[in-house]
Amino acid sequence: MKHYPLTKSKFSIIFFLLLLSLPLFLFIFHKAATPPPSLPIPGLKIRPGYSSYDSYIHHQLNKTLNPKLRKIWATRDWDRKIRVFTEFFDHLKQKGLLSNSSKALCVGARMGQEVEALKRVGVSDSVGIDLVPSPPLVVRGDFHHQPFDDGTFDFEFSNVFDHALYPEKFVGEIERTLRAGGVCVLHVAVSTRSDKYSANDLMSVEPLKKLFKRSELVYVRTVDGFGLDTEVVFRKKRVTRAP
Repeated sequence: MKHYPLTKSKFSIIFFLLLLSLPLFLFIFHKAATPPPSLPIPGLKIRPGYSSYDSYIHHQLNKTLNPKLRKIWATRDWDRKIRVFTEFFDHLKQKGLLSNSSKALCVGARMGQEVEALKRVGVSDSVGIDLVPSPPLVVRGDFHHQPFDDGTFDFEFSNVFDHALYPEKFVGEIERTLRAGGVCVLHVAVSTRSDKYSANDLMSVEPLKKLFKRSELVYVRTVDGFGLDTEVVFRKKRVTRAP
């Protein structure tokens, strides 16, 4: 049996073919790592301008990694935001929607003021996720792909729904990681438009009712939450088994 040496010309051809196949590989990999496109929902508008999921993430990081903003969040805003979040969480405890024994998650928590507020009202088993971690309060995580097992939390809070490029994936991950009977609280902007880093605009709470397919609406109330005007509370439905 003859062995044919790999000549320079043959090597060049193989390398060229591999080079041609690289874009296809990257395309397949990107498709596997990127959430599916958002389906149109009346009353919820996805903002245009993102050529890819990577460009969306890069845009969000421009705000999250801004050194001036991070300094403000860690100093001037720190105590003020903790005080306001504490009032919100105290109200939820009075309503029986949050307790000291709750395992809690804050979605899109940045520096972790809301996590610290939860701990100060007695909910010690609390953590936040954000694209940029801020230990010990916030771990790294993409809210389109939460890094937690199904049914991990009793309570989830978020005031960054407007930053979700894929709202149905955002909500789906909350419902996946909530235990049956668990509570989700969202602070959203309905009467006002959010900042330039928002990826969607919500016109009413009706789209949220459609997105939370495995939960029931508990209540809606007006709040003053750092530019967000509406608090929406959902409870994940308990699975009933047939006798």
